[in-house]
Amino acid sequence: MKIVLITGANRSIGLEITKQLSKKGLFVYLGARDLAKGNAVVEELKKEGFEKIKAIEIDVTKPVSIEAARNIIETEQGKLDILINNAGISGEFPQNASNTSITAIQHVFDTNFFGVISVSQAFLELLKKSEAPRISNITSGLGSLTLHSDPSWKYYNFKVTNYMTSKAALNAYTIALAYELKDLSFKVNAIDPGYTATDFNHHSGPGTVESAAAFIIKHTVTDEDAPNGMFFSNDIEDESGVSPW
Repeated sequence: MKIVLITGANRSIGLEITKQLSKKGLFVYLGARDLAKGNAVVEELKKEGFEKIKAIEIDVTKPVSIEAARNIIETEQGKLDILINNAGISGEFPQNASNTSITAIQHVFDTNFFGVISVSQAFLELLKKSEAPRISNITSGLGSLTLHSDPSWKYYNFKVTNYMTSKAALNAYTIALAYELKDLSFKVNAIDPGYTATDFNHHSGPGTVESAAAFIIKHTVTDEDAPNGMFFSNDIEDESGVSPW
């Protein structure tokens, strides 16, 4: 049985990924900053017939929390097959490049960038014990420097400094990590679920959480011939789903 950890999984896209992976027979650790809230979500899922889901406390900005979660999974499973770095924040608005504070930018980076690095590094040895380890870093099309430089792009005018720079940095880290692990059986990719209607954006996006989760799973639960070090986006309107960096 494949073992999965999803950070920020007690609501929205993370929760839907949990549901869909559970239906596929994978064992999912539902990561939540507040264990009580995570357990409450799992109890509701059990009532709906979902199985093989356990809440685990993990705050990606706190090393002690990350280490505790790693120890639990190591003790209970001895390995980790899939890590989905889904936890993320948008930060407060407005986010103008000329006057947004360093503190505000750092706050977003702590979760969206440094949090991903901390979790990935902490779980790397457990992932190496898997026959087919996967790391999916959930990013955004807003992290694409190429698209942000194209005036014809539909989101060209949405220059949210704190968030977009954190996701661009995350994309760069994904490239570096994928390269470092390329000679092993890892597949490390950046995956953009697309502009999805969630609590994150006050349900303003046109996409559904079901479509977003399915897209992430499509590019996460993959075979040995799958791409490594790619940027996939649910907003790219061709069959490849590959986004420019």
